Amino acid sequence: KLVPPLWKAVSRFPQRAKNRTRMSKHTDAAEEVLLEKKGCAGVITLNRPKFLNALTLNMIRQIYPQLKKWEQDPETFLIIIKGAGGKAFCAGGDIRVISEAEKAKQKIAPVFFREEYVLNNAVGSCQKPYVALIHGITMGGGVGLSVHGQFRVATEKCLFAMPETAIGLFPDVGGGYFLPRLQGKLGYFLALTGFRLKGRDVYRAGIATHFVDSEKLAMLEEDLLALKSPSKENIASVLENYHTESKIDRDKSFILEKHMDKINSCFSANTVEEIIENLQQDGSSFALEQLKVINKMSPTSLKITLRQLMEGSSKTLQEVLTMEYRLSQACMRGHDFHEGVRAVLIDKDQSPKWKPADLKEVTEEDLNNHFKSLGSSDLKF
Repeated sequence: KLVPPLWKAVSRFPQRAKNRTRMSKHTDAAEEVLLEKKGCAGVITLNRPKFLNALTLNMIRQIYPQLKKWEQDPETFLIIIKGAGGKAFCAGGDIRVISEAEKAKQKIAPVFFREEYVLNNAVGSCQKPYVALIHGITMGGGVGLSVHGQFRVATEKCLFAMPETAIGLFPDVGGGYFLPRLQGKLGYFLALTGFRLKGRDVYRAGIATHFVDSEKLAMLEEDLLALKSPSKENIASVLENYHTESKIDRDKSFILEKHMDKINSCFSANTVEEIIENLQQDGSSFALEQLKVINKMSPTSLKITLRQLMEGSSKTLQEVLTMEYRLSQACMRGHDFHEGVRAVLIDKDQSPKWKPADLKEVTEEDLNNHFKSLGSSDLKF
């Protein structure tokens, strides 16, 4: 349950890097993402299907300037982003590569996280209607490319999660902004447990804005591309029509509906220790299942994540990304991220040895150090 396909996919990147030497860097990087003007739209296709379209620095560096160009282009009326291959929209960032580079004293991480978060902000502030087709696995970095945009269209194949606490990280890419704004304490629950939402539940949770049956996705895209100089309202109306006609799981209720009262009461505590105590006291099978999951996570990750969401609940997206950049760099300096990558991706023993191993050993000082300003290295907008 705790090992999303994301981590399996990422573990194969180094082999691919070896195979790359035969090709010029430019052509190889260029094929990782397709940027096309079609009809009234700019279309971004994440094109690493063998790796579940996991996000690389090369991809970020191609998407960002093109997004900015299309935003200024009077002939581009909307931007569509999608994943190739049908299995994934984007399963996250290329984290094993980042961890290995850090250990080899190569400084990829400051650059990767900085440019990724700048792109997340560009999606959030995009002046043109932005439509993310979140079909298939959408986790971590893939959530950052979609959730801040104006329209997010899920299908029954969508699998959403923010599973970072399982590898000694935290739900970044603006998770501190969108998660605390979900209904009740749902975002806190998703952030701490890495719980996966599937299909229409991604819409019911408020992460997607629309739901479309996957067999209609190609038609939806064609209808959007065929619009003539559409307004935001024209685009919304096409999406609304497809959403209304969708049939899959229409009559099922939200998978967490019957647990929302428990989630709201247990996860409203101000400390991770209290959340754990609440779950123990609740004693229901649902509460005990979540307790089991939380107890496997990095204690440091749990504590920084709870504070990240509490602080993020009253910040702008840009302020959140600045805060998350500080956290990302602290995680690179620390132990748990590299240990999480080792346990889940490299040795695959699924038995990370967290340091500290106990919540009570994660001090207020440790926490404050994660959130400290980086001075001139801070992420600024």
